[in-house]
Amino acid sequence: MFSARIFRSRWVALLWAAGIIWTAIDVAEANKAPPPPPVSNASDATNATDALGQPVTDQDLAVLANAMN
Repeated sequence: MFSARIFRSRWVALLWAAGIIWTAIDVAEANKAPPPPPVSNASDATNATDALGQPVTDQDLAVLANAMN
């Protein structure tokens, strides 16, 4: 019997248990729902906000363009 042979050695039993846990984690992660797409305000320039949620003005964009050149 295979299971009796597994538990004769602690190390073999430990490796067997690690394989079972690894398989369980692999299966559980495969069934996760994909994350929703990130919210982007790039397509709507009139309502664009910065990382803090403040509205982006034309002056802010001019300063950024000047810094990049």
